[in-house]
Amino acid sequence: MSYLDTLLFGVYPYLAGAVFLLGSLARFDRDQFTWKAHSSQILSNKNMRLASNLFHVGILLLFLGHFVGLLTPPEIFHAFGVSAGAKQILAIVAGSVAGIMCFVGLTLLVQRRLTDPRVRANSTRMDIFILLLLYAQLILGLLTIPVSLMHLDGHNMLNLMGWARNIVTFDPVEAVMAVSGIGFLFKLHIFLGLTVFLVFPFSRLVHIWSAPVTYPVRPYQVVRQR
Repeated sequence: MSYLDTLLFGVYPYLAGAVFLLGSLARFDRDQFTWKAHSSQILSNKNMRLASNLFHVGILLLFLGHFVGLLTPPEIFHAFGVSAGAKQILAIVAGSVAGIMCFVGLTLLVQRRLTDPRVRANSTRMDIFILLLLYAQLILGLLTIPVSLMHLDGHNMLNLMGWARNIVTFDPVEAVMAVSGIGFLFKLHIFLGLTVFLVFPFSRLVHIWSAPVTYPVRPYQVVRQR
């Protein structure tokens, strides 16, 4: 267990989590005018619907898969007859489908953001940075798939699950011990993922907190003609 592992995977998660929560609360309290998605669809609509839908569906599936896959105790999977190896294969298949969807959508969004003059002129440095950060994180995640295919015993997956569960139960020592046994690619993937949470409050990603989950059940808007 090295000092760097302790710093990046035992301390950094709590720093990123604190900034994520407190920073989001502070921005909502002080800068509500900036609390929006800053949609640029009106500036350029070419391939926007396809790119946005692929990206959002893909990234939501990836987030849900990571959340359930990392935080569900192995005993629950075993109770349903799912071994560590079988769970890893399931994660690879589901992650590949969602990852490819997200990659296609995000590639189109990155290209649009960087090459369309009107969209580029209305983009902040943070807009470009967070988009490229998500792109790098997604590519790293896809690169872990062939590595996982070479080791289908579930060892790396169990270590990752152990790290995540120990972090949320505030046992950083056990978390660092679990993550110390995995490869560099997986560690870099974790580090970039934590960095996304760190910069979250300072980007347009804050609109996630305002997801329209109540939209299907809200009252109809009555519009009367003059």
